[in-house]
Amino acid sequence: MFGSLMTSRRFAPLFWCQFCSALNDNFLKNALVMLILFGLGGAGGVGQSGAVLVTLAGIVFIAPFFILSALGGDLADRYDKAFVATRIKLAEIPVAGLAAVGFYLHSVPILFITLGLFGIISALFGPVKYGLLPEKLQTAELPAGNALVEGATFLAILIGTIAGGLAVSEAKSPELVVGVILALAVASWLSARAIPFSGPSAPDIVVARNPWPATIAVLRELRADSRLWGGAHVVSWFWVVGSVALSLLPALVRDVVGGSEGVVTLCLTVFVAGIASGSLLAAQQSHGTPNLTLVPRGAMMIGAASLALALVALTATAAVPAIGPVALIGTASGVALLVSLFALAVAGGLYIVPAFAAVQAWSPPDRRARVIAGVNVMNAAYMVVGGGLVAALQAAGLGVGLLFALLGLLTFGFMASVLRAWFANIALVGERALHTEVEKAA
Repeated sequence: MFGSLMTSRRFAPLFWCQFCSALNDNFLKNALVMLILFGLGGAGGVGQSGAVLVTLAGIVFIAPFFILSALGGDLADRYDKAFVATRIKLAEIPVAGLAAVGFYLHSVPILFITLGLFGIISALFGPVKYGLLPEKLQTAELPAGNALVEGATFLAILIGTIAGGLAVSEAKSPELVVGVILALAVASWLSARAIPFSGPSAPDIVVARNPWPATIAVLRELRADSRLWGGAHVVSWFWVVGSVALSLLPALVRDVVGGSEGVVTLCLTVFVAGIASGSLLAAQQSHGTPNLTLVPRGAMMIGAASLALALVALTATAAVPAIGPVALIGTASGVALLVSLFALAVAGGLYIVPAFAAVQAWSPPDRRARVIAGVNVMNAAYMVVGGGLVAALQAAGLGVGLLFALLGLLTFGFMASVLRAWFANIALVGERALHTEVEKAA
């Protein structure tokens, strides 16, 4: 199924559009992280405030999702989603130009501004992207489509981090970085132009001019369906775990393990491999309908892996001088770190693919993009609150190990409550009615 999707015009243009865009987003964000933590060209970072700034960089990118996702949902339902995608990606090109200026000048403030603008574009594009998947794919194809999209997103994080790290440590040719940023923006726009048009799903709705009432409205619509509301909470926790883990990872490598930039890249490679493995396994275990039994299993694994990472962080001794990837693999704490990180990522893939596929399939076609927008608002709210809490705890002196322990304990407690309520609501529908509604939503 994966091969047929990647060669189909129903899916391939959307895949490459979102991949190029996500790569640009993460190139910028992770290059900024490397600038903060390790300094430009090895000149030294910004000191102990670096970990807080890294977390704040994630918040700057995510905050627009809370404000503008509803507008993106209105636009995606009011107009043809492929048309909206093309327009949004065209607007990304001048923003990429500003990012190029930031890299050319090695300016952290300009890159922060550009990061926020990329967040705005991504917030508007999110409902289009995830609304197109159930519109173009059959229900049985949704888990595979979501697995490919999620895997590509984290692959973009990996490649963006590697390229961002090279852009910082080898900051001798900014022209090359400028060319890559602009080329990715243009490639994303060209891919968007190849997405087939299907017509608007709700041409009579009025696009809200004020984003705040629109945000409240999509959340109310989401709240009206107990399955979608529960699913939104379930999906949002995945993004809290992912954003918190990735924001803590550079500090864990630098301050706790004593690793170099290369160790950060190695850890991200392991994380991406785990997400891909978990996502593919979840897709293979879903036959005709999302396999929701994987969700609680994934949640338990997420909690256990977070506690394992906490144990590594609390018991490891930082190497002096900094060690590279090969030396890390030769230590017990290094192996434990990589195994725990891989387990966390596999659990995340098993957890998110069936959960999000179910939300997509249950969404009514005429307001599917607005449902996705509501989920994105929930995601953003969770991540902004989670990121702000982590930043505050870091500023108060709480270490990486205790933060991972807190993440694991919260996963066990919070998800036990949410999943119990969600599955109770699903059970009320009945197995036969559930399958019927999933097929209708396709």
